[in-house]
Amino acid sequence: MTTSPRLLVRLPLGALSGLLAGFAALAVAELVSVAVRPEAGPITAVGGAAIDRTPTPVKDWAIRHFGEDDKLVLQLGILAALAALAVVLGLVALRFRRIGAAGVLIFGAVGAGAAVTRPDSAGITDALPSVAGAVVAAALLYYLIGRLTGPPRSGATQVAPGSGPSWDRRGFVIGASAAAAGSLGIGALGRYLTDHSSRAAVASRNAVTLPPPASPAAPLPSGTQLQIPGISSFTTSNKSFYRVDTALVVPKVDAATWRLRIHGEGVTRPLTLTFEDLLRRELIEREITLTCVSNEVGGPYVGNARWLGVRLADLLAEAGVRPPSAGGPADQLVSRSVDGMTLGSPVETAMDGRDAMLAVGMNGQPLPFTHGFPVRMIIPGLYGYVSACKWIEDIELTTFADYDAYWVKRTWARKAPIKTESRIDVPRPLSRSQAGTVMVAGVAWAQHRGIDRVQVRVDDGPWQDADLATEATIDTWRQWSYPWNATSGSHTLTVRATERGGRVQTEKRTGTVPDGASGWPSVVVTID
Repeated sequence: MTTSPRLLVRLPLGALSGLLAGFAALAVAELVSVAVRPEAGPITAVGGAAIDRTPTPVKDWAIRHFGEDDKLVLQLGILAALAALAVVLGLVALRFRRIGAAGVLIFGAVGAGAAVTRPDSAGITDALPSVAGAVVAAALLYYLIGRLTGPPRSGATQVAPGSGPSWDRRGFVIGASAAAAGSLGIGALGRYLTDHSSRAAVASRNAVTLPPPASPAAPLPSGTQLQIPGISSFTTSNKSFYRVDTALVVPKVDAATWRLRIHGEGVTRPLTLTFEDLLRRELIEREITLTCVSNEVGGPYVGNARWLGVRLADLLAEAGVRPPSAGGPADQLVSRSVDGMTLGSPVETAMDGRDAMLAVGMNGQPLPFTHGFPVRMIIPGLYGYVSACKWIEDIELTTFADYDAYWVKRTWARKAPIKTESRIDVPRPLSRSQAGTVMVAGVAWAQHRGIDRVQVRVDDGPWQDADLATEATIDTWRQWSYPWNATSGSHTLTVRATERGGRVQTEKRTGTVPDGASGWPSVVVTID
């Protein structure tokens, strides 16, 4: 049996037709999402739905291997899958023209369903970008395949490729070229309008002048920062500060239109606050170290910054909230982000006197968009998934019995105080050094409890006390160093910390789920 030369030509053209239809779908959807909202676009909606439904171990694996690029990898994966699907539908349409077009509509319905079922969905209108893109793509695929195969027979099946009348070369070239040019134009227009809509948010951030704090942070004591090459800086720059969240597209919120609502059980005076309302209040400035619960032993998802904000306890008290210890009916603060994320924090912890705040500034600047501009929550001593809501717009008082926040529904613990941890920054794992004095150094943290001791062990030898840098506050990490008289060979260096009160960092190795990793970090090095 021989293959028709015309079929060999039309197969790649059928695949190209599918790709052009897929490109048109994304371009049209992007343009329509400008009128609806950017989060309703199919890539963002499907990606968000994928994140929502991904098992926790897979999420941890992605964060561990891709870090802050995990969302880019997901988006590229979705685009690759859509491209492959578009090729398949184009080839199917060569034989079954109507079925191929119907397949495009079905996958448009999948995108629409993902958009309307997201936690931050605005309702049925979120389906419009995916639906509009699918309709245009289905019509385009049907048209292009028609130029390749000729008119269909009655029913779903058409003339087999290569056995029908001569295909419309001129019509296909004109249609494909017009589709490509039109999709490029529509996509560019959609991107331009999306960027234009975010300019107001960018302008609002650029216009912010942070007031001086009524309660400034104390100057860092001498000796807080050790002068050791390779050790983590005591203050993490905004650019270097870790980012772990589920937002495929970083929300850009206009501070002029932002509002925060405080309501719920035990709230006798509900509050609605603007950004300017917060700036006019007494602001506190504090050094606070944040830690992500996805941080593995010795991992990078921890950093320290100087935060500026309004005391959370003051706002809650103004709304009439009492902690459970004072007879309040609510024991959980549910904070909601503009992207639909929910975090649950203990009311008692937020009001126990620690420097919990709604932060507006980070290291002397308005919050970066990636870190929650215009406002985020910070509660020292708790992992970020229960304390550090970015892009916050709503605080509801409720109970842990009545409501499970986003991550709790995905097997994480309801209450998550940060565990006592330490890390070796230098020497790096598998590095080589010369025999003699080798400086071993790193950081340790036990937020809101403080670090009193750090010890280092070489191979299976005795624990040796490291030198501690000066403590800034109990809410920050603490640097440490140990001058090691290194001898030739391969050696394992292990570190452990002791928090104030005498509790030693546990040796027991656990993963990040359900309430943070534990264990002693170690590195293997070679001494020449």
